[in-house]
Parts: sequence; C-alpha cells; structure tokens
Amino acid sequence: MLETHVVETGPNPATTLIVLHGLGADGHDFVPICGELDLKSLGAVRFVFPHAPERPVTINGGYRMRAWYDILGADLVKREDEPGLRESVCQISELIDGERARGVAAERIVVMGFSQGCAMALMTALRYPERLGGAVGLSGYLPLAATTAAERSPANAGLPIFMAHGTQDPVVVPARGTTSRDALRALGHEVEWHEYPMPHSVCMDEIADLNAWLLKQLG
Repeated sequence: MLETHVVETGPNPATTLIVLHGLGADGHDFVPICGELDLKSLGAVRFVFPHAPERPVTINGGYRMRAWYDILGADLVKREDEPGLRESVCQISELIDGERARGVAAERIVVMGFSQGCAMALMTALRYPERLGGAVGLSGYLPLAATTAAERSPANAGLPIFMAHGTQDPVVVPARGTTSRDALRALGHEVEWHEYPMPHSVCMDEIADLNAWLLKQLG
C-alpha cells in the first residue's frame, strides 16, 4: 500500500477525495489547496494524499524522486512508461478499495490529480470496476490513450470529468490537455473543461470552479 497523509473534516466521512501530486512533490503538496475547498454541505470529507514511490526519472538524468511513473523523454506520447503507469494504477486502485472497505460508497469517491497525478487520476478512474463519483485532472493529460477505449470499465463509461489547464503551461503544453479532453469526449464522457492564464500551477479561480463541480457531482 502507498504511504498516505489523511485529513478528515469531521467524524465518519461518507465522501473521499484521493488527491495525487505531481512529479517530484509528495502528498503534502496539495493539502493547502484542498483546504481552500468549501465542501461542508457534503458533510464530513476524507482527503487522502498518497506519496508516490521514489524512482529514477530518465528525463531528470536518472535522479531519484517521487514519481508515479518514469518520464522517458519530452514527447509524452511516443515514449510512455507503460509498466510504471500500470503499477501505479494498481496501487491507487488499492486506495479506492481501502476507502470502500471503510464504508465509503464508490460513487462518493473522486480521484483527483495534478500533472503526473492528473494522468494517474484519469487512467485509474476509467479502469476502476465500480462506478466512481468522478475524476479531476489538473494540468495533465490522458496516458496510454490508445488503449483507453478497450480497457475502460463499463461501470465508468460516461464518468463525469473535470479538467483544467494553464494557457501558458510550458511543462504539459495546453495542446496535450485539449487532445486528451477531446479523446475523452469522443468516448462519451462529460468533460467540464476550463483554461486559465497561468503556467504549470493552480489558481484561485480554478479552485472555485472545481469546488462548484464537486458540489454538483456529489451534492
């Protein structure tokens, strides 16, 4: 099981957000950002912030850091670390299983991520065998896109998705985000898409839009 940092907004949460950090960060990275969300109308919420394993990252000279998968080169499509991606899907799916074992219904669980975490949130949620509450992808893209149609779970066909991207992002260029959005819409997913004048980061307008979407999906 992945190591996690857990925040609960009250006793006996019936809703869970699993929040996946980006390359080189850890589970604590998004704690302040999630603290800006106002979800009290949903009752108690459990935030699960897992720490990705440490691994050598090729594009960073083999330096070991927390990463959900290796980045083999600047082209995020042609050279994907499929074994690493699939290993992380299994680990994140175990976290979802753990929340369900605690009594949280699958449809009350949202998987959310930033950058690499976005890739993992989308890939995992679409393949999870029980219907989830939704998926959130911030400043990232859909990995192994060519296999998604064949591998996605029938239970999560049409899963609602929130995606957001900075128009000045030099790390995951905006076109990667829009291509992923279009691919997901072509598969029948309702994708709420937002763009913001920012680089590879998060902004307050984005948090407000995400807050509204979460309340709509889970309220």
